[in-house]
Amino acid sequence: MTATSTLRPVFVETFPTPMEPATLYVSISYRTCGHLCACGCGHEVITPLSPAQWSLTYDGENISLAPSIGNWALPCQAHYWIRRGEVRWSRQYSPAEIADNRDRDRRHLSEAPDQETPSLLARLRDRWRLRRR
Repeated sequence: MTATSTLRPVFVETFPTPMEPATLYVSISYRTCGHLCACGCGHEVITPLSPAQWSLTYDGENISLAPSIGNWALPCQAHYWIRRGEVRWSRQYSPAEIADNRDRDRRHLSEAPDQETPSLLARLRDRWRLRRR
């Protein structure tokens, strides 16, 4: 695989297997985005949408995600922004910066108000209802 410079938005209920390169999947129902790492390594990148994690902006054509995507757990450790569908590369973080970033993320998550995430049973029930229509 090769690195990608753009990501095309596709709105889905659930992510396909396998994901297609250069595609940013958005599941509003599950408040999650997913794509293959922009570096081309082939790993899936999942970005939960919430005030304490990522936010999405859709202008009717392209998507921006904030904050940046830091794939610290992947071997590539790719770091980039998604702005209006374009991948904008950021600098590599040092191990100390990665640790600080992870600590900050954990703090934000622990301080965030509980969000009502549908249970697995509720999601399955909703999906079953949609298929029966």
